[in-house]
Amino acid sequence: MKILLVSPRGFCAGVNRAISALHEAVERWGTPFYVFHEIVHNTWVVEEFRRLGVLFVDSVEDVPNGANLMFSAHGVSPKIRKRCEEKGIRVVDATCPLVTRIHRQAVQLAEAGFQILLIGHAGHDEIVGIVEEAPEATIVLGSAEEAERVSLLDGKPAAYLTQTTLAGDKAQKIIDVLTRRFPDILPPKTNCICFATQNRQKAVSETAGEADLVLIVGSRNSSNSQRLRELAERKNVPAYLVDGPDDLQKEWFSPEQTVLVSAGASAPESVVEDVVSWIRTHFDADVELREICRETLQFQLPEI
Repeated sequence: MKILLVSPRGFCAGVNRAISALHEAVERWGTPFYVFHEIVHNTWVVEEFRRLGVLFVDSVEDVPNGANLMFSAHGVSPKIRKRCEEKGIRVVDATCPLVTRIHRQAVQLAEAGFQILLIGHAGHDEIVGIVEEAPEATIVLGSAEEAERVSLLDGKPAAYLTQTTLAGDKAQKIIDVLTRRFPDILPPKTNCICFATQNRQKAVSETAGEADLVLIVGSRNSSNSQRLRELAERKNVPAYLVDGPDDLQKEWFSPEQTVLVSAGASAPESVVEDVVSWIRTHFDADVELREICRETLQFQLPEI
């Protein structure tokens, strides 16, 4: 058996920034320390911080007045920011800068009178925050079928934005429908799908054809991890999303396979190593490293 371990994989710059910021905030201010939603969508990361005394909340009303609170990498709505001010909560904003950029574009488009067609998964933390920047002007589209049915408000010009963690090929299908139906639709100033998401998708796309099985390390509520699994399946390769080695099942494997292993942008490298070790222990597999491209960008930590 051969394990094809591809990169880029695992933590992206935005996730590294959020996790580093939370470690620094806990070290400085101690616990209990609050985070609005999960800091990133990964079980292992969240549980590690829970053991340190970090409390993850889904409502600002669960945060005491004057307490310390961090916004997760996925961002929050203006309503949440305002409520934190009212409660005297000290906030550290760990929103990924690429998500913040989309928030700003949504505000600018709404102020300019545009109908915003937001391509993404309704209910995802990132989408919820962006929609609330301009709820009356924004419609969320999750499929090409929805793009075929959407109607614009009379007289309003249209623009589109996308969630950062989408599969590029599926997003493009929706964009193609929108540009066909609304030829004057305004595209984003820059590509909204983040570079890390695109790089991880590229790594899987370019190597999946060499594999008999694809394993994506990541939690089930991680959008970009799910997109990697779906991408491999669209290449007609069996693919599984696993949170760690406990999710692996021996019947998935056979001795002569090539197993591609990658990881979503919020999955720790230590868990990837545990998955690889499990396979090597059970099947005496060799590991081949394959770097498709290199990432060097780092984001400055938020003010703490």
